[in-house]
Amino acid sequence: MTAVLQIRDVTLGYRELTLFRRLTMDIEAGTTLAVLGANGSGKSTFVKMLLGLIDPLSGSLNWPKGRPREIGYLAQMTEFDRRFPIRVRDLAAMGAWRGFGFRSGLDNAARDRMTAALDEAGVLDIADRPIHMLSGGQLQRALFARVIMQDAPLILLDEPFAAVDQSTEAHLLSIIHRWRDEGRSVVLVVHDLSSVLDHCSHALLLGGQEATHGPVDDVLTPDRLVAQGYLSESQASWMFRSSPKPQEPAHV
Repeated sequence: MTAVLQIRDVTLGYRELTLFRRLTMDIEAGTTLAVLGANGSGKSTFVKMLLGLIDPLSGSLNWPKGRPREIGYLAQMTEFDRRFPIRVRDLAAMGAWRGFGFRSGLDNAARDRMTAALDEAGVLDIADRPIHMLSGGQLQRALFARVIMQDAPLILLDEPFAAVDQSTEAHLLSIIHRWRDEGRSVVLVVHDLSSVLDHCSHALLLGGQEATHGPVDDVLTPDRLVAQGYLSESQASWMFRSSPKPQEPAHV
């Protein structure tokens, strides 16, 4: 597979706090990487590093084909101000801001793309509704429509399934599957271990100032999850006793 991003010997953190040390890994085209860890382990900080908002303490990020002009990004819902006075269609249009001026607005092709994005995300019927009137699931669908409009080769999703029901989660996963099939790279910060096992090909487990990367089945073992502080021994024993090991993780 082709590497979109090569992470080499990276130590990440802040002056007073090291989150993890000496991570070397590739983010490859057409794969989905799940990022897991206990609170404070560095998941969102890792995403900020990929966005270029912070630099690693040491090591390097190498883009073999150059840094993408656009990186799709969906922040945690708690970081989004729902009081902002815009409609669902305006929120989606913000994903294409590089392609239009604030005076000229969207051209016909971009409007068609926006309609298709709203439809795929399942919010076309509420496109003119102000975002402060949306439920949590409707807002997350609208935010996915904005990411669709970004049309990026690398997509970063920070807790994309927070505050959504199972039906909405399944719908959003279908969009992620489509991105995978198109050869895009998707990085998801997630908390639900079962959804990771079912839908992701690779995992990055953070915790205890360590970062472990590899195929899902190799990384998310009971011993590693306990050692890096993601589960207690009793939680790991219960979870892996009561849940059968999946056959082959779906390559998303």
